[in-house]
Amino acid sequence: MANVSNLFLIALGSNVRMARDGPPRRVLESAYEVLEDLGILIHAVSQTITTPPMGPSQRRFANAAAIIETSLRPDQLLAVLKATEHVFGRKTHGQRWNARVLDLDIVLWDGGIWESNSLLIPHPEFRKRDFVLQPATQIGGDWKDPITNLSLAQLYGRLTKPRPVPR
Repeated sequence: MANVSNLFLIALGSNVRMARDGPPRRVLESAYEVLEDLGILIHAVSQTITTPPMGPSQRRFANAAAIIETSLRPDQLLAVLKATEHVFGRKTHGQRWNARVLDLDIVLWDGGIWESNSLLIPHPEFRKRDFVLQPATQIGGDWKDPITNLSLAQLYGRLTKPRPVPR
């Protein structure tokens, strides 16, 4: 029986310089190399954007998105992504939204919806995050959110649509 390939949209972020890899943009480039070394096929990579931090972190983030292909199930891919973050020095404890060397999140999966104790796909917060939707739209603007049935381009348009200032 042949392995079934799955496509995933993942979000990448970094806001900590590494002695080995350099500034956050280079950390993301190194992460792509590590994922490829693990047998994950990278179909597309967005431009890397610089964004302000969420929460207590003071450092700006380098953010990007990638469309990847693997025979791993979503829960198996999550384990690989968490192990990759660990290799880059990510701590599994500490304050939420603190500075981080590498953050890898599964945003969408071509299988639609996945729900388990440790993983929800689509990512529950991605529709509200410019730093996810902007790069994701560059490489997968037609990809549909299985919950809203809107494309990434439509979600990004809604998120960034100018709104009147309240009086």
